[in-house]
Amino acid sequence: MSGEPPDPAALSSEQKDALIRDLRRQLSAMQQAAPEPTRELLNELRGAPGKTATAPTATSLTFGRHLRVWRSPVVLCVVVAVMLAFAVDAGVGRYQANLIKQQRLARLLLENAAMRSLYVELKRIVPEPDGKSFRMTLSLQNTSPDGPLYVMLNPVMVYVQSGMTWQQVPSKPVDASGAGVVTLVKDYSYDVAFTPDVVSWAELIPGYMHVRIQDDLLVSQRAQPGDDVVERRTPFYVYLKPHGANDDDIKVRSRMSGTPPVFIPMPPH
Repeated sequence: MSGEPPDPAALSSEQKDALIRDLRRQLSAMQQAAPEPTRELLNELRGAPGKTATAPTATSLTFGRHLRVWRSPVVLCVVVAVMLAFAVDAGVGRYQANLIKQQRLARLLLENAAMRSLYVELKRIVPEPDGKSFRMTLSLQNTSPDGPLYVMLNPVMVYVQSGMTWQQVPSKPVDASGAGVVTLVKDYSYDVAFTPDVVSWAELIPGYMHVRIQDDLLVSQRAQPGDDVVERRTPFYVYLKPHGANDDDIKVRSRMSGTPPVFIPMPPH
């Protein structure tokens, strides 16, 4: 039908029935042509004519958006990566702290072995036949129950006091036993020759030079050490009777009885 809708009051019963049938056909055709969601909506409206839709609140919309964000694979990957980074960082920190602790403990044990288990002694000093030099014997002793110590023998330094200063004098190992690395199982001795050729030496005890002997050693508990090496510095202080000294004069001036010794050891100072 087209144009103005007919007046129902002016229609006969047959025309009214025809109009109703025509309207039903149009409605049915419209339902068939409408999309599936539209037909479902029409059915819902037909089944619940008095029901009204409620618009979602702003809070619900916001919460929904937040849920959708957290469900995003990209966001989940970022969160997992950050958590893994924190876990790895914490694990690395604990490992490094434990490694440093072990290294410090190993260092302390090595230093204890070098200082307490290694005994260094100045055994003797005797004059050499040349009338200028002296020979001293140094002794090393390993008292550690944990096995041998590996000791690097460095050149022994000898100093003679002159005035208020120390003057270094020539010194060298007598033979090959006084140089290189020594596997110290129990005892070891080596000789060093030195020439205290100093004119104005300090005379703290009448007739004697004041001499400082410095023995620097490198100590490890491994034959092929890495960083596990410590330095052991051992100073000795002695009063040394020079070549050509007059024993009688020293006895009188120092009030000694007997022959004055070649050297008189002193405690470190």
